[in-house]
Amino acid sequence: MVKTRAQVRAEFAKKGWSYSSWAIKHGFPTGLVIDIINDRDDRPKRPCLRGTSHNIAVKLGLKEGEVSIELARA
Repeated sequence: MVKTRAQVRAEFAKKGWSYSSWAIKHGFPTGLVIDIINDRDDRPKRPCLRGTSHNIAVKLGLKEGEVSIELARA
């Protein structure tokens, strides 16, 4: 099931996770993770169509798809 950004924020709050610790744990740039989580669902500035943004969105559950391992480590 695809989540909304509000659901992701609520999950982080419920579990006591920080955005930066999640980003570091998964090997993503902290600023990019924060931008994606805090973006709008209806008209996002970052549509997360490819690359690292896509991988972050998939890992967070914001979209369906596959994480490209090569891009996640780049």
